[in-house]
Amino acid sequence: MRPLIRVAVVAFDGIRPFHLAVPCAVFGEAAGAQPLFDLRVCAIEPGPLRTQAGFTIVAAHGLRELERAQIVVVPSWRDAHEVPPAPLLAALQRAHRRGAIVVGLCLGAFALAAAGLLDGRPATTHWRWSGLFAQRYPAVQVDPGVLYVDAGDVLTSAGTAAGIDCCLHLVRRQCGAEAANRIARTLVVPPHRQGSQAQFIEQPVPRTDRSNPLATALEWAGGHLDEALSLDVLAARAAMSRRSFTRHCRKQTGATVGQWLLTQRLALAQRLLETTDASIEAVADKAGFGTAQSLRQHFITAFRTTPSAYRREFSRA
Repeated sequence: MRPLIRVAVVAFDGIRPFHLAVPCAVFGEAAGAQPLFDLRVCAIEPGPLRTQAGFTIVAAHGLRELERAQIVVVPSWRDAHEVPPAPLLAALQRAHRRGAIVVGLCLGAFALAAAGLLDGRPATTHWRWSGLFAQRYPAVQVDPGVLYVDAGDVLTSAGTAAGIDCCLHLVRRQCGAEAANRIARTLVVPPHRQGSQAQFIEQPVPRTDRSNPLATALEWAGGHLDEALSLDVLAARAAMSRRSFTRHCRKQTGATVGQWLLTQRLALAQRLLETTDASIEAVADKAGFGTAQSLRQHFITAFRTTPSAYRREFSRA
């Protein structure tokens, strides 16, 4: 049995309960019979912490836990205009120097930036505060139009719900797609949500039901990824023109048709590599990549590893 990954989640006076609950729900949930993470909530101030919901919480741990954690999560920050306290910034710097993955969810990106961990690197935060973020930290490459940014040893996410996407992505990266899927199913959320902040600024998350021809076509495509799925084929399934299908696909998924298909095929390849002993060539064929070389190229670009290395790390077959 692989050792548990220690996760330290920072709590502070004035925290919003849902912000704290997001990493606790994802990293505190077992993926199957065995837990994957050793979760510790760590207060940066002594005593009971007031929440913005009117009740208090007590954390059993302090900032010293950040010295032992493999993943450190700052789930938000209480005020975008307030620089986080020096002890927290120093603890984040020390954790990062010794190799921990440091995550800033929503306004937590401000804490990472104040600690100097985002200089010269891409990052995101809540769209409402992205302008202030870019102004205050000009050395950070701010992208206000994405749900989260994975820069390797530092990750940042957009608004509250995007923190779930970011945390599930990190589970997928550390423990495999099947583990992330199991946790997502338990939480009743999508295991991998495509899109950008822009679509949520302008409109609510669209409902996808069988009365929606685009949703029906995409659901059909998900079951036929081994076939040649051209724009013409998908548009015909939805009884739309190419132009209309392209426009509606981007509006509802936040991605182009090609991007959506690639993401679905990569997700299928991950599941096959984890749960079957099919050859790399067979996985490439079943996932619609055609050749093992094509699968390998896309896999390295997306996950910074090869299909064979991914299987050795995460295979349950």
